[in-house]
Amino acid sequence: MKIPQRDITLRFLAEPQDVNFGGKVHGGAVMRWIDLAAYACAAGWSGHYCVTAYAGGIRFITPIHVGSLVEVEAKVIYTGKSSMHIALEVNACDPKSLNRRLTTHCIVIMVAVDAHGHPIFVPAWEPESEADIQQNESARKLMDMRKKIGEEMQIFVE
Repeated sequence: MKIPQRDITLRFLAEPQDVNFGGKVHGGAVMRWIDLAAYACAAGWSGHYCVTAYAGGIRFITPIHVGSLVEVEAKVIYTGKSSMHIALEVNACDPKSLNRRLTTHCIVIMVAVDAHGHPIFVPAWEPESEADIQQNESARKLMDMRKKIGEEMQIFVE
């Protein structure tokens, strides 16, 4: 039996086409890298095609400069029936020094789907370490907060 892959790190070089008008890497480029890493992590865990259901709590901490080596670390911190909560951390550095610094972090929820786009069951993830337990509890609290925010946001949908 294959053991699901819980985490993954993708690496990119920040290229000139990734830069915004201010000369730093555009937030949209960072969000694209986050989505790619979340997908790779969720697919590795579930063994299925996955779609993004939610991306939130994104914090842009420090800018990324063109030419930087960017690492996007993704790991499963909670599983539902078909969903996986993926914690992501983006670090960047000059590839000559490799002195990494945190630039962005967030949570993305991915849902595994079958060939018809219907949600499909994923393997359950059980926290093992103290850090795992804390992250899992945090994911559960965030679910409750998102529910309340979703209810408040309904006023804008009508």
